Amino acid sequence: MVSSPTLDAREQRVWDALASIADPEIPAISLVDLGVIGEVRIGPELVHIELLPTFVGCPAIEVMRQQIGERLTELGVADRVEVEVSFATPWTSERISVAGREQLRGSGFAPPVMEGGDGLDVLAVMPIAECPYCGSRNTTLDNPFGPTLCRAIHHCADCRQPFEQFKRV
Repeated sequence: MVSSPTLDAREQRVWDALASIADPEIPAISLVDLGVIGEVRIGPELVHIELLPTFVGCPAIEVMRQQIGERLTELGVADRVEVEVSFATPWTSERISVAGREQLRGSGFAPPVMEGGDGLDVLAVMPIAECPYCGSRNTTLDNPFGPTLCRAIHHCADCRQPFEQFKRV
């Protein structure tokens, strides 16, 4: 949840509403914690939201647009809600919040390695990832191509669980 002393009550309501919208692909994390909400502009008649998809072909873009539009329309903070899909500021895995990384881990996804995290951050896909179930690093990369472009599939030799890891983008 975004909270700032510089936000007025109306802006805070918008950010709180956005933080309550779950990612359509991974419901354990909100759009705000995933970092796909860019600029938020609130005028007297219009709320403008900049949506930063994780990649160009993201299949959830239209679902996210619709959810944002519906939630903010229900909120009643403006007559119109405009959700602009933008690639001007590219989404990167660094935009995932600390809380979002824990939400990913708690739902069985290994979060991407933070820049400067363990010295191996130059690799887009880590050959060894920390298992989100048992914490072991006795893991292997099964497939660098997961169900979406931003994830890879790993296997833990200790707890024998397969898991996905978000790639560092």
